[in-house]
Parts: sequence; structure tokens; C-alpha cells
Amino acid sequence: MSEENSNPLHRVFSLLADHYGPLHWWPADTPFEVAIGAILTQNTAWTNVEKAIANLRREGALEAHVMRGLSRSTLEELIRPAGFFRQKAERLHLFVAHLFAGHGGSLERLLDGPLDEVRTALLAQKGIGPETADSILLYAGGHPSFVVDAYTRRLLERLALIDGGESYQQIRSFFMENLPADTELFNEYHALIVELCKDVCRKRAPRCSLCPLLSVCPTGALTDSPS
Repeated sequence: MSEENSNPLHRVFSLLADHYGPLHWWPADTPFEVAIGAILTQNTAWTNVEKAIANLRREGALEAHVMRGLSRSTLEELIRPAGFFRQKAERLHLFVAHLFAGHGGSLERLLDGPLDEVRTALLAQKGIGPETADSILLYAGGHPSFVVDAYTRRLLERLALIDGGESYQQIRSFFMENLPADTELFNEYHALIVELCKDVCRKRAPRCSLCPLLSVCPTGALTDSPS
């Protein structure tokens, strides 16, 4: 990117992309599966979501009309591995009910509109917060809406690009105001941040000497310096 020297977000992306290569996240077969995964991954690890998704797939329940017809107890049992299964089953049923009430059961119809309007509609649904809404918008709807998670916040704090007290919206705006509105870029950038923070930029005992961002990270420079 030509603005690397003046825009630290460009430099960070280039370093991560050179190190990890293309990641093409999110692992799902359909947009509806993405949306279900985004709701299920709240407050749990992705490995647990994968087990719940496998259960739903086995029962053919990764289609809106099938999930709509499941009893609450059956849905709860299928998604039990994802944790908070009663709460999440309620949210899934409410989400699917909304699809049928206003969009003919079609997620594509719900997501077909201007970004801000669709985002507002998603955020109005019980149990869908900003991170879940942006995940659905980006990965299921192809909207250029940057996803902010705990990994994103951790990385930006260690890079000294934020102070640490910023809101979700402030961090999202930081990305969206300093990067092109490009769905593929946002997709790859978020995936690279997740990979980095799982791999080396860990919450505890970060492996700074192995980090592709060591040259631009003040936290890493301090951690990696000889005592």
C-alpha cells in the first residue's frame, strides 16, 4: 500500500499478510451458517461453536425454516457445546422469527440494503451486539463493516494505537476511517489479527520475539529487550 509510511494500519496489515498469507475467514458453507456461528460464538471459544454447528448440520438445522421448526429444548441440546445454550437458543429462535416476520425467511433480504440501515436493524434484535452484528454484516452480507473483538483491542493497545479506554464504536471507526471500505480487506485484516493474537500476541506470556510486528510494536520492543 502506498500510504504505509503515513498510515500505521496499512503497515500492520502488510506485515501480517506477508507473514501469514491469505486466511479467508469465516469457516462456513452458507451466509445463514455464518450468522448462526456469530451468535453462538458469543462468550465461548470457536472450537465449542464448531461442535454445536456440527450438531446442527447433522440434523439439517442450518436452514432457517428447519431451525424455526425445532422445539426450544431440541435446539438447546444441539447447541449445548457452545455454552449459555438456553440463552443462545432463545436468541437463535428470535433471530429466525425476525427473518420470517419481516424478510420472508431470507437472511439475504435482511442484509440487502445500505450498511448503516442493515446494521441498525441487526442491533435492534435481542442478543445481537455490535461485534455479532458486524460479523454478520461482513462475513454473511459482504458489507465493509470492520469487526472489533478482544484480540483487536489487545493488539491496538500493545501497538500504542489506542489508549485502552476507547469504545467499540471508536475502535471500529478508527479502522473504517483509515482504510478503504473494502470487504475483502476487512475480512483478511480481522482474520490476521485473530491469527496473530492466538499465535504469538497472547494475553499472557506473549511470544514477542516471534512476532511479525516486533519492528513496529513498542510493547514488544520493551518485552524483547535484554534485561
